[in-house]
Amino acid sequence: MDEHDWLAERFEEHRAHLRAVAYRMLGSLSEADDAVQEAWLRLSRSDTSGVENLGGWLTTVVARVCLNMLRSRNSRREEPLGAHVPDPVASRADGVDPEHEALLADSVGLALLVVLETLAPAERVAFVLHDMFAVPFDEIAAIVGRSPTAARQLASRARHRVQGATVPDADLSRQRAVVDAFLAASRGGDFAALLALLDPDVVLRADLGAVPAGASRVVRGARAVAEGALTFSGRARFARPALVNGAAGIVVAPRGRLVVVLGFTVMRGKIVEIDVVADSARLRQLDLAVLDD
Repeated sequence: MDEHDWLAERFEEHRAHLRAVAYRMLGSLSEADDAVQEAWLRLSRSDTSGVENLGGWLTTVVARVCLNMLRSRNSRREEPLGAHVPDPVASRADGVDPEHEALLADSVGLALLVVLETLAPAERVAFVLHDMFAVPFDEIAAIVGRSPTAARQLASRARHRVQGATVPDADLSRQRAVVDAFLAASRGGDFAALLALLDPDVVLRADLGAVPAGASRVVRGARAVAEGALTFSGRARFARPALVNGAAGIVVAPRGRLVVVLGFTVMRGKIVEIDVVADSARLRQLDLAVLDD
């Protein structure tokens, strides 16, 4: 085995971990893959003979790439903060696919990713590295260009925001019962049943593919969301249960063609958040094994 092949083999040992780091930082599967690929390119061009901890070295590279991507994204962002729907990770309803386990460790639900979207780039990087992957603050400081004390403060501010986020019900069977009832009410056009399932302050976020041109991407309040769910009744007959970021969700796939993924956040038996992804380009990134019978 030559040096390039040996290095490639070592890199593959860390790929799943690196993709998990990048996904938490970026909330985008395609951008996470881009960041991991950039890490490989940098590794293949570098002299790593003096690197004792290759995993740590690669994590640092991915974090720096992600930080630059976040800063670039923020500079060109036109959509209202909080409107963006992170890329979902969809799996069969009977269990998370093994290849998704690293991505979804530590309960990385859509509700958490939405909160992470509101953080400043350096805050997000510091929080993800320290609180999710136990990277020391002195190493984080070098990545974000701050002192260790400042890096600690960045993570602390992020943690405060995250702790105020919605905490979904942990019981998957209870989640599923609520989501199944939502689907049944949508199919049956039962407005009263939909209202009973939705929290009064429920928030629905939809990507550009899921709403008419010029329409709002964020819908708030039980009545408005229930009215929208009634318009979903035609597609609801093609819906099937799925796990979306480890929580109860729905995929819609008429004739096996994936057109919508809905992620639900259920708290105290009520739906408090719904995230809808219907953009065809983003849906093509999903593992279509979720559609297998």
